Amino acid sequence: MTRRPEDHDHLGTSLLVRLRGARPGLSPAEDRVAELVLADPRAVAGLTISELAGQARTSETTVLRFCRRLGLRGYPQLRLALAEESARTPAKGVGTGDISARDTVQDVIAKVAYADTLAVEETVQQLDEASLVAAADAIAGAGRVDVYGIAASGIVAADLQQKLHRIGIPAFAWLDPHLALTSATLLGRGDVAVGISHSGTTVEVHDVLSAAAERGARTVAVTNHPGSPLARTADVVLTTAARETELRSGATASRIAALTVVDCLYILVAQRNLRRARRAVEETKQAVARRHIRN
Repeated sequence: MTRRPEDHDHLGTSLLVRLRGARPGLSPAEDRVAELVLADPRAVAGLTISELAGQARTSETTVLRFCRRLGLRGYPQLRLALAEESARTPAKGVGTGDISARDTVQDVIAKVAYADTLAVEETVQQLDEASLVAAADAIAGAGRVDVYGIAASGIVAADLQQKLHRIGIPAFAWLDPHLALTSATLLGRGDVAVGISHSGTTVEVHDVLSAAAERGARTVAVTNHPGSPLARTADVVLTTAARETELRSGATASRIAALTVVDCLYILVAQRNLRRARRAVEETKQAVARRHIRN
């Protein structure tokens, strides 16, 4: 069964996580509302719809449309949801926010740890289990798995390839756009293509996944934005929930969140033939054992 982004059940997902994922598909006016909500959910929960519309330089109708984008009936439901979010979220402190020139080493460590921990927790909270199972089933039964990623997403692609290869799944990571297109054109039915892009708008990854789909391969997208072009191209969508800020954009939290998804996917694939996976890991472990320096 094909798993589309709109198929996912968001009842247990944080409103702010959903909002961050939906931002690429918002209109400019709706995005101004989103910016205010994400900047201070606690403060917005205390505003009337007229006050929020005024601060966002837009109309009350746009605010209502923004609420419906998030699956809410109206503005009262938005205020209630934000109040509940605020009660669960710690107030801003030294461990939150972007890196500044005045930060001490301890501040930097605290902020990085907070962002990475939050990325993992929120990614796990909203990760769609049915989509994860569908992706694992496809990969476990594939004749070949090709994984695509550029820059920081390429690190995640290489990690997935290494994990799958080690348990006997024929997998290849393609980080060069031209080589990626070449590989995608050789895929066919029974093969799987996995595209990784935090934004879901990376042209090279989108085009490669589209090419693989045209050849009949099963396609899987790993992205932070379920409404992105990459997500719309894929048969199965696995979403992350990383909060990237200016200095850390595309470098830390998004990579940690994507690696969490990749780890879950790898374990589920291994489960499908656990005896073979354990044997393969043990054999590869023994093969490299002699390459360690003995004390």
